[in-house]
Amino acid sequence: MWKLPKLEPLRALASLFYPALCSVCSAPVEASEHLCGPCSCKAPRIKAPFCARCSEPFPGAITDDFSCANCSHRELHFEAAVAAFRSRGVVRKIVHEFKYGRQLHLRQPVADWLLETLDDPRLHGRRFDAVVPVPLHPARKRERGFNQAELLAELLSARAGVPLRNVLERIRYTTTQTAFDRTERMENLHNAFRLRKNANVRGLRVLLIDDVLTTGSTLSECARVLKAAGAISVHAATAARA
Repeated sequence: MWKLPKLEPLRALASLFYPALCSVCSAPVEASEHLCGPCSCKAPRIKAPFCARCSEPFPGAITDDFSCANCSHRELHFEAAVAAFRSRGVVRKIVHEFKYGRQLHLRQPVADWLLETLDDPRLHGRRFDAVVPVPLHPARKRERGFNQAELLAELLSARAGVPLRNVLERIRYTTTQTAFDRTERMENLHNAFRLRKNANVRGLRVLLIDDVLTTGSTLSECARVLKAAGAISVHAATAARA
């Protein structure tokens, strides 16, 4: 009786003809890796001092917790938004190729960067009841073919052992946020999200997930909706900070 061949010999054979290469410099890497050691080391980490609320780095010599100008004069609905890396160089290249170039295999290194946020003191040791991705509008999801935040949330949920709950939906198609300042971003997003029908977050401690944090307006609006629906707390984690 004919049997399916074992996968390992097939993978070994495939690696002879299609060796794994670093996604940045094309150097050879192990089959399960996407970045070589030198390129991984070039990922710019966020180091103290940084804003306790939104992770914005500060070039000074502050030793105490502080809020940056981005957070000081507006109401933010999340407890803290944590990112471990800056969206610069290698990180920006990989995130953009994943998000806009549809290189879905690159969700793995991006998820690795996202997972590092769980070691941050603002998140470490906290109990979370649900991992919630920031949603895309259905029209934009059809254009792109996927929701990058959802793919990252799936990986983080599996690795962290926290249930994934797709409880938010985007009900208003908004123009891109990149051309707007902080105030315009907040106005652009007002009432853009809502809780899905029959979704329940009452009494939950939520970890909100997105790929990149810029001003925090998207995360704050999502957190506002979640808290209005009864969530106890909303912390946010992103793979990178713009």
